[in-house]
Amino acid sequence: MTSEPPGPASALVLRELTVERGGRVVVRDVSVEIPVGQVTTLLGPNGAGKSTLVLAVGGVLKPKAGSVLLGEAELTGRRPERIRQAGVAIVPEGRRLLPDLTVADNLRVAGYALSGEAAQAGRERVLELFPQLGKRLGALARTLSGGEQQMVAIGRALMARPRIMLLDEPSLGLAPLLVKEIFNLIAKINGRAVTVLMVEQNARQALRISHKAYVLEKGRVTLSGSAARLIEDPYVVEVYLGKASTEHPWENQP
Repeated sequence: MTSEPPGPASALVLRELTVERGGRVVVRDVSVEIPVGQVTTLLGPNGAGKSTLVLAVGGVLKPKAGSVLLGEAELTGRRPERIRQAGVAIVPEGRRLLPDLTVADNLRVAGYALSGEAAQAGRERVLELFPQLGKRLGALARTLSGGEQQMVAIGRALMARPRIMLLDEPSLGLAPLLVKEIFNLIAKINGRAVTVLMVEQNARQALRISHKAYVLEKGRVTLSGSAARLIEDPYVVEVYLGKASTEHPWENQP
């Protein structure tokens, strides 16, 4: 009898995480493992707690219970800047650029904690990945298209060469052609040894580039597995890839 080969190590582990927001529990006892070098997607309806989970990992919200581990390092309770320094980069929902600063200045602000050499190297990496931004360095962020703004948001997160990137709704508000481009860029970033956790409503495109996925509903994980398996799961097909109707059969189980 032979044992199965071990899977990839986990870049990020959430253990029984419970998070409150606005005085109520939004995420309850969530355990998630993000494998090193892979893309993991978190699916779920609006209000399921997906963004709250991202904010808790980034230190913006303090978990009520549970833990966040980056490799072997405990991140629970650390301040957001310390979590960034540890190698976690977040691209927030809505992009949140500095609208009255230029593209160049948005990137410069993202590299403020880096040495001059590291900041220059970060900028060069971003412009190599997003050559379109090289032509827009002097443009104010608020004048950019939605796709260009998302490139800047992702570029800012890449400045410090993170170990893992958390993207919250990267395709939100983008035209269909730009959606495909953004997902192709995420796959390209992952190909450069950046682990990715992505919160996304566009389940079909997200699962297409993912290795693993979780479904979060009413603050709990109700389904998980390989992206290839979940894209064929009847419930995922009906609710997230087609027309939503019924509750997940696991939803009321403890």
